[in-house]
Amino acid sequence: MSKTFRKFMYGIVLPILFLIIPGNSAGDVKFIDITKPYMRKIPIAVPYFKPVTGETVETETAQAASDLLSDMLTFTGFFKLLDRGAFLIDAENFGIIAPNINFPNWTTVGAELLITGGISIEGELMEIELRLFDTVKQTLLIGKRYKGWVKDQRKVMRKFAGEVIFQLTGSRGIFDSRLAFISTGSGHKEINFCDFDGTGSRQFTSHKSITLFPAWSSDGKWLAYTSYVKGSPDLYIKNISENRGVVFSKKGIQISPAWVPGKFELAAALSFTGDQEIYLLTGEGKIIKRLTKSRGIDVEPTFSPDGTKMAFVSKRSGTPQIYVREMDTGRVERLTFEGRYNTQPDWSPKGDKVAYSGMRDGQINIYVVGLEGDPPMQLTMDQGDNESPSWSPDGSLIAFSSTREGPSRIYICTAFGTDQRRLIKLPGQQSNPRWSPSGVID
Repeated sequence: MSKTFRKFMYGIVLPILFLIIPGNSAGDVKFIDITKPYMRKIPIAVPYFKPVTGETVETETAQAASDLLSDMLTFTGFFKLLDRGAFLIDAENFGIIAPNINFPNWTTVGAELLITGGISIEGELMEIELRLFDTVKQTLLIGKRYKGWVKDQRKVMRKFAGEVIFQLTGSRGIFDSRLAFISTGSGHKEINFCDFDGTGSRQFTSHKSITLFPAWSSDGKWLAYTSYVKGSPDLYIKNISENRGVVFSKKGIQISPAWVPGKFELAAALSFTGDQEIYLLTGEGKIIKRLTKSRGIDVEPTFSPDGTKMAFVSKRSGTPQIYVREMDTGRVERLTFEGRYNTQPDWSPKGDKVAYSGMRDGQINIYVVGLEGDPPMQLTMDQGDNESPSWSPDGSLIAFSSTREGPSRIYICTAFGTDQRRLIKLPGQQSNPRWSPSGVID
């Protein structure tokens, strides 16, 4: 390896990608419509990537990288991953470019999409070439080359997975997002983070107290939450990566913060006047104005993606129900009518739905309701209590907490309630997941 190349490679922190062959422009070909409730999963083949020299470290890294990519794509719920044991040819015996691929070998085993890859390693540096093919049309959809550190293979796979999803759906997906949630694994209720797929869990707060209601700013750089570390429920606004922030503390409670999209402002329920009402605050913790005023408590705000409306929970009708306030006019309309206990709303990224928790017959479940008067759709049932729904940044998945296994754990499902599975299992209990916006992971 030349000194010039070595200097260049060691100067990069993240993998660098280069377009190999244009193929179809990103977003031109869309196979997946995530708005369909029972979409067909696309059969995809991801054979082990080809080690260029065949050395042990290359072979092991190639297999690990292909497994990582397979797991990430399967996680989305869009794909049916084909068993490698059914493939008619192995990675050692076919090329990764179109002229060397016998596409009928792949359509015969049912593959409609194929990902091929080749990897070379020199010391701690690697180069990976990845391609996505439509096996039916026998066309290249994506071709990328990545250079970086061997230890960064997960970053490379996340980046390419995002390219795949963008090509097939027009959305960048969830691969650069993470979740915040409450965990009691430390013996206290603290906020933890994990990557989109439950990996990389780490503790964020260390208050050794009760910490609740994590809320991401729309740029993913700030987290607001409530903590009892000083005895009363105060509002904390902290920068994720820097040791700075503010504490908002008044008489009464400060709970359920929610950031205004695109602004360094947030709403929260405060009770310093006696009743719990929702106020608008600056990111520095200054009160801008009061947003609600009713005889019943008003809590748990969530904003439409354009920031023009706010859904919230109110007892003004006697029982907790979800209402929508127009931010400009202050006009308020009731959204939920079925059931006597509806709380924890979360507005979908596409702006057309609100997910929430509703109690029926003593059991709490996740529901989704449209903004145009459609009846609510129940996503969970007959499996413990299911609470705190949170949309993924692309609107394809919903995270929630559930007691279906006994202790509260974090689960995910599609936006229509299918493919329900546990996201993470840690000591203690986990609850109140909040999905970040995209772009919070390098």
